[in-house]
Amino acid sequence: MKLSCFPVWFLVFFLFHFTFPSHSVPLLPGTNVTLYGDAYIRGSSISLTHEFSCPSSPSSSSSSMGRALYVYPVRFLDPKANTTASFTCRFSFSIIPNPMCSSGDGIAFLITSSADSFSLHNGYMGLPEPNFKTQESFIAVEFDTNYDPSLGDINGNHIGVDVNTVLSFASVDVVSKGIDLKSGRQITVWIEYKDAVKLVKVWVGYTLVKPRDPVLVVQIDLSKEFYEYMHVGFSASSGQGSAMHIIENWRFRTWSYPAVNPVDTVEEGYCFLCSPEDSSNKTSPVDHPRKKGPRVHKMALGLGGLAILIVSVVSIVGIISVCVIRKKRVIIRKRKEREACRVQTSRVPTRLSLTEIRAATMGFSRNKIVGEGASATVYKGSLPSGVAVAVKRFDRTNRAGLSRNPFTTEFATMAGYLRHKNLVQLQGWCCEGSELVLVYEYLPNGSLDKLLHNDSTSTVYLSWGVRMNIVLGVASALTYLHEECERQIIHRDVKSCNIMLDDEFNAKLGDFGLAEVYDHRSVSREATIPAGTMGYLAPEYVYCGVPTEKTDVYSFGVVVLEVATGRRPVDDDGTVLVDWVWDLWVSGKLIEAADCMLAGRYNVSEMERMLMVGLSCVHPNHEKRPTVKQAVRIIKGEAPLPLLPVRKPTVSIRSVMNADSEEMLNSGDQSPGCDEVSWLTPKSHFS
Repeated sequence: MKLSCFPVWFLVFFLFHFTFPSHSVPLLPGTNVTLYGDAYIRGSSISLTHEFSCPSSPSSSSSSMGRALYVYPVRFLDPKANTTASFTCRFSFSIIPNPMCSSGDGIAFLITSSADSFSLHNGYMGLPEPNFKTQESFIAVEFDTNYDPSLGDINGNHIGVDVNTVLSFASVDVVSKGIDLKSGRQITVWIEYKDAVKLVKVWVGYTLVKPRDPVLVVQIDLSKEFYEYMHVGFSASSGQGSAMHIIENWRFRTWSYPAVNPVDTVEEGYCFLCSPEDSSNKTSPVDHPRKKGPRVHKMALGLGGLAILIVSVVSIVGIISVCVIRKKRVIIRKRKEREACRVQTSRVPTRLSLTEIRAATMGFSRNKIVGEGASATVYKGSLPSGVAVAVKRFDRTNRAGLSRNPFTTEFATMAGYLRHKNLVQLQGWCCEGSELVLVYEYLPNGSLDKLLHNDSTSTVYLSWGVRMNIVLGVASALTYLHEECERQIIHRDVKSCNIMLDDEFNAKLGDFGLAEVYDHRSVSREATIPAGTMGYLAPEYVYCGVPTEKTDVYSFGVVVLEVATGRRPVDDDGTVLVDWVWDLWVSGKLIEAADCMLAGRYNVSEMERMLMVGLSCVHPNHEKRPTVKQAVRIIKGEAPLPLLPVRKPTVSIRSVMNADSEEMLNSGDQSPGCDEVSWLTPKSHFS
């Protein structure tokens, strides 16, 4: 917590220096780490490798490798005193493999004398290959997920200690310990080296409670490998496979004897940096004989200094308390926003066996089917714990004719990024034999499409208040995808049948089989074959095939009109919802678009705002569409109504369509020299 009214870091540093006889560093992503290769910050964690892309061949150079090192070197040796530091490290990691290809190499905790001496090549968890010649020194604790007999690996799921070579000094099979390094679950690690006994110990577990017994104990003298200053961090690579290697909740600490064991005494939270100069200037606990006068004088000075210290600390605490009170409301508000938008990052999807999946769905019984699509069938299932789930079984023949595998796209997107209360949460996955399955939370009220359009099996009535809440929930999810996620995500298939409702009718957006992920800094977007559902596609997307956040806004606008009117995007008689609402707007009868099933039980001004927002979102000129966040403010009455054209906007493109042709999307009368186009999205006829 940063308080602008006082340099709090000074107080923390001051108290820390007199409390802990050790050297500690905070490994805080984004503030004091240096990233190498493909490593990048993802929220409060660090991903060392890129997400999911299988190498095209064994010699492919597309392997992902990354390293994250604490930005400052840490002192391990004191040449003058001839002492070596002991250290402890605790961190959590998860390895999420790509089910479509082999897993990556794994993660290594790394201590190295040179941050830049190793080349960023493929394989070996980013560590030097066996024949790599270097004058530098490194120590690593590897969490190896790739079986390579040439390196002396005991299997593809082991932990080892490496010293100046990727060939492990000692290793242990952790399968027998009940740990699967590539399960996708979050694993917590404790590493300790005590120089007094020359012993390295490693503990691992699936919880934050440290196990009683270590999985690996190695007798080794690391003082011979330490330089005075070393760099500390992590390294990982995908090698000839593919996996995401994620580090979070990590810290490192050194200390010198005599000292208590910090693993047993240190509390939760991050420590602060104590400079090497301060660490070396410790006052000896032994009192040498002195003359009585000077000794009493120094004692008096010490007591006086202690009194001054206490008064200073009390004053500083008082000042900080005032600052905290002033900022309390802001902090609480931001905390609520964070909690509302994300679930804990520890909720990593679990890999399930096909046996478990079949048991949950009674052998994929047709009686369990709750939905069917072009590329997948959804079953209602129940896990052994009694939790109801939605099991999405993909068709590997890809009968939808899509250029990409929807399973791979959806799994990579959901497992790698998405944590939001208005998104359907992925709980597990299975890739076994010919089966590709994703397991989601089960939402008892089904899809918005079935409830809104009076499905024969539904007896649920959606009141106006519930409809407003659904629209705002979908908007919250899209705002997260477009503006708040680590990387911008374009959904590309926003529609009512992909909006699910929980037991309280809260909306949750799902089905990311067509999603596109972009770096926020990227300004170039590649054209693709337009994919989605007729009636929800933006005109410019159909024409040029480039998805943007504004193409999602168009689809959102159709959903808004759908919720307000109760009509499908395209009726059985071919009437296009967007055209129909525009006609009512032009004739001054917009309120007549309200769903007759509501029987007038709605707020007229709210209904008008929602209909006008829907029309502004489906404006054929993408530049005139609001962002989803702006649309929400209008719906809530926090912003003025959008300015809509008096006449239906015209959609036009250049009559000569070549590779460099640009859209001319205008409102009002048709521009001279342009040919009007009837967009097949479907049968839209803006004129």
